[in-house]
Amino acid sequence: MGFVLKKLIGFALLPLTVSLVLLILGTVLSLRERWKRWGRRLSLAGLVWLVIVSNRGVGTTLVGLLERQYPPQAEALVGPVRDCRVILVLGAGHADNTAMSATNRLSSSALARVTEGVRIARMLPGSQLWVSGPGANDQLATHASVLAAAARSLGLPAERLTELTAGRDTEGEAQAVRLRLKPNETVALVTSAWHMPRAVALFRKAGVSVIPCPTDYASRWNDDFRWSDSLAWDLSGLERTTKAIYEFLGLSWSKLTGRI
Repeated sequence: MGFVLKKLIGFALLPLTVSLVLLILGTVLSLRERWKRWGRRLSLAGLVWLVIVSNRGVGTTLVGLLERQYPPQAEALVGPVRDCRVILVLGAGHADNTAMSATNRLSSSALARVTEGVRIARMLPGSQLWVSGPGANDQLATHASVLAAAARSLGLPAERLTELTAGRDTEGEAQAVRLRLKPNETVALVTSAWHMPRAVALFRKAGVSVIPCPTDYASRWNDDFRWSDSLAWDLSGLERTTKAIYEFLGLSWSKLTGRI
């Protein structure tokens, strides 16, 4: 019940949902003379909110607050990550279309995650790549199996892969990983950069030592300032804002419920 409630609240508070609710409610109220003024105000608020959250600069700034908390792993791995013997890739969805290759079935986030996981695994010859993700009741394959198939197609041998299918969300995945790890084992955690702060907090709360390996950057900021990064309105701006707000909501929920 808590899992469903969390998802419903998160969906209801997403930027586009809020904008549509304001616009629809405002339109309905505008049809009644008594509430016409409030209807216009709500419609205007919905429109202004949509303009704000669709701005590329707003989206980049908000998602950047999450993505810059942990640096990416460099082209040549350095530091503690080189001692990791377990690389964990968190799942992010796939399509059940067996006519497609595994890499094409994965969502863009899942593909970016498993690609980064394979890259790190190739640089750490003695490591194992763990891929995580259950399957829904109507799905033909678990998400972990599709991630594993994609990793094999990217050149990683099957004997270096482990599929984890327990855990419906990041918290559940953290608990499942904790049960599989050796004592004092440190994990190289691969997930989207905008999801990394919440993932790290949940894994450490579960007692799993992790080294962040962020990927799938939504902002992809430039080192120099460019007006096109700020003064533009498009779907990419809305997508970045949506990811940021969803993660901030997830962090708030986890803190309120004592999960982190």
